[in-house]
Amino acid sequence: MTKRTTKQEKTETIHQSKPQKTFDPLELRGYSLPLGKRTLIMGILNVTPDSFSDGGQFTEVEKALLHGKKMVEEGADIIDIGGESTRPGAVKVEEEEELQRVMPMVKALVEALEVPISIDTYKAPVAKAALEAGVHMINDVWGLQRDKEMASVVASFGVPVCIMHNQEGTEYKEDILSSIKTFFEKSLTMARKAGIDDKNILLDPGIGFGKTPEQNIYVMGRLQELQEFGYPVLLGTSRKSMIGKILDLAPEQRIEGTLATNVIGVYQGVEIIRVHDIKENLRGIKVADAILRGVEHG
Repeated sequence: MTKRTTKQEKTETIHQSKPQKTFDPLELRGYSLPLGKRTLIMGILNVTPDSFSDGGQFTEVEKALLHGKKMVEEGADIIDIGGESTRPGAVKVEEEEELQRVMPMVKALVEALEVPISIDTYKAPVAKAALEAGVHMINDVWGLQRDKEMASVVASFGVPVCIMHNQEGTEYKEDILSSIKTFFEKSLTMARKAGIDDKNILLDPGIGFGKTPEQNIYVMGRLQELQEFGYPVLLGTSRKSMIGKILDLAPEQRIEGTLATNVIGVYQGVEIIRVHDIKENLRGIKVADAILRGVEHG
């Protein structure tokens, strides 16, 4: 006779299959965000003319501010401002130009919004200027390795930093997850040497950076392996080419695909998702959190 599985047993099985981690709250210069209780949402605010999905839409302060407010109203926990497109083939932006793009936005959003503001930059001078203007977090797409002064800037302000995996080109001499782990080990050594507190470190596998769509798909299937480092993981898949390859759709039509990747990420232990479309992703993540974490968003 086959034993029937109760609803409670099914729920417990699901919870046990998801990596279980306990983290202290993420402290961001006066803001405190829970980690491990519900998935946090980082809203993307690109103030660039050439980003792959929303380039040129928010290059004016008023438009950027309105969009930032809209994302907060829809449920964003953090707003991430970027002044240089990091899409494949993008033109490199010099420090002064990046500062001219982001600083007016930074000052306006820090003053107007009641959520933490992150700056997406790999340049230490830009990070320092933004932190002096009140930014709460650094999101470095080169994992502290492109500008050797970045780690000391982060440490001196005592703020969280997201260390993302990246590389030039898409050739890997070893298993790609092994390469990502080696990269993180180097970045973490730099962070500790500079004095960055462990509680201020997040990791990002860098979906869409230094990887083909096929490699991105492969990494997505092994995200849970990053749990071995013991740091919260941030996932940024929003509208990316991996999704476009699967669905054969333009960036602005990839909301459902983005949501699917984020649910898969949460199942594998991701704590923060970085997205363009707040409302739609939040709805899906609420369901995922209720099932996988056994909690509901407030």
